[in-house]
Amino acid sequence: LFLQFVFHTYTTGFTLLNGNGTVKAEDYSLQQKQLVYGLGAISYAACVGALPLVFVNRSTWKSPLTQLVVRKILPAPLLGVTSAFTAAVVRSPEFEHGIEVMDRNGKIVGVSRNAGEKAVMETALSRAVLFGTTFFLPEVLVHFVQRAKLVKTPRALASVRMLVITSVLTGMVPVSFSMFPQCGEIKREDLEPEILSSTEETKLFYNRGI
Repeated sequence: LFLQFVFHTYTTGFTLLNGNGTVKAEDYSLQQKQLVYGLGAISYAACVGALPLVFVNRSTWKSPLTQLVVRKILPAPLLGVTSAFTAAVVRSPEFEHGIEVMDRNGKIVGVSRNAGEKAVMETALSRAVLFGTTFFLPEVLVHFVQRAKLVKTPRALASVRMLVITSVLTGMVPVSFSMFPQCGEIKREDLEPEILSSTEETKLFYNRGI
């Protein structure tokens, strides 16, 4: 639970620092709202991530299949989903209040909630792919290492697992960040009427954040 809490605290802080800057946290109510949202998302994600292990440790279901599912298969997709959840929650002010959209010359046309929702969902999806893949692929690779009996001791196996996780994470960071362009596009028909009346552009652009 503690490690899950630390992990989601770090990723939540990173998400807040690298979101779209349209929504200004100048008034106290917005700062307080973001703090409550962030702490709530971190606590919920940490509990959800730790719950399967707590359950299997305390239950009488200790069959090899149960151990395989809970300890090897489930953590990766669960971490991906909770990472996407925390990213969406802490950046929720962006689709509640909207983000700036620009024309192709960089001129700000208006503030769009639809663009904010699109930016947050894209970021959440990329975060799910990043952490889900990072913790799924190493388990698969380590499984084959164990079956091939390439390592003899638990300490050596732990070192191999850490090396594989680090390597996959290093490769997945640029992949996840490049899934969607930093300067996102939104079609004219997907914008609010008040923005459509102020421009003739068929596509507008926004800063997605990372």
